[in-house]
Amino acid sequence: MERDLHPAEGSLTYILPIRCARSQRAGELDEYVRWLAARVETIVIDASPPQVFADHAAAWRGIVRHVAPDPDLSWGDGPAGRAGGVLTAVRMASCERLIIADDDVRYDDDGLRRVERALDGADVVRPQNYYDPMPWYARWDSARMLLNRAYTGDLPATLGVRRSALQRTGGYDGSAVFEHLELVRTVIASGGWEVLLLDVFVPRRPTTLRGFWSQRLRQAYGEIGRPRRLAAQLAMLPAAVLTGATLGWPALAAAGVGAMAVAEVGRRRGNGTSVFPPTTSLFAPVWMVERALCSWLALGARLALGGVPVRGGVRRHAATSMRVLEARYATARRASTRQRTKTRRRRV
Repeated sequence: MERDLHPAEGSLTYILPIRCARSQRAGELDEYVRWLAARVETIVIDASPPQVFADHAAAWRGIVRHVAPDPDLSWGDGPAGRAGGVLTAVRMASCERLIIADDDVRYDDDGLRRVERALDGADVVRPQNYYDPMPWYARWDSARMLLNRAYTGDLPATLGVRRSALQRTGGYDGSAVFEHLELVRTVIASGGWEVLLLDVFVPRRPTTLRGFWSQRLRQAYGEIGRPRRLAAQLAMLPAAVLTGATLGWPALAAAGVGAMAVAEVGRRRGNGTSVFPPTTSLFAPVWMVERALCSWLALGARLALGGVPVRGGVRRHAATSMRVLEARYATARRASTRQRTKTRRRRV
């Protein structure tokens, strides 16, 4: 007899889209899936090859809902695409509050409950990822997180979202390279309310060194979806050359110190010092050099290849602009605003 797939306590569904070349049975992900299943409704959307899928099905039968992406949800990146997997799970979820997370994310009990509570007053919430463990290249990438925290906040590998908010949009464009930005923008454009959780820290397992290098160009390409940021990042390389030529190395060193200072501001926001060691701020100049170079490479890839190479293909679309999304979801946004007004009146 199968065990109950809906834990009695809480009202949260965890959505885990995966696509694995090798079986994760008896590995760390398997252990994490079993841990989740004891706490929240867990839906694993598996786009792995048939043999791997079958092995996962055997391992997780009676523990979680384990299904393939619905074939009709092929918006942008094909039926095995991540967005198709997420939207498949949204159809199946029995809870209003959802957590969507990449397969390298590792929540604890406190993180699950704090995201769940935040969704009482928001349609989409952004917790803060950090790497655990943190090899040197993860500290390098952590500098990016700290610089983002100093301004508008980081976009993590996991989001909390209300099921009704995603249903209101009819989905989001899975062809976007910067997929989490696409999801957040879509929910906001349709009238959703976003909350940034700077002090809710969710561990994330670092990729391999090879995986780290493979992500540099793709991350830079995603900024095409944020033209102002892209322009600033494109300007960094000529600005550095001009500064070095006119003012010399001391001026460049001062700029590097300034980058570290900004990263340190991000590290100290929202109790970030509890998970980000001081050395992560020291990598800020290194990350800025990387982004200055990769921004131009990303622009070159757009012109020469039509997009950025991803998993054997080329993807052009970085992210849809808010202007386009707001026009697309104008009706939904007005309906959401009216509903929110009625709810406030009832509370009064």
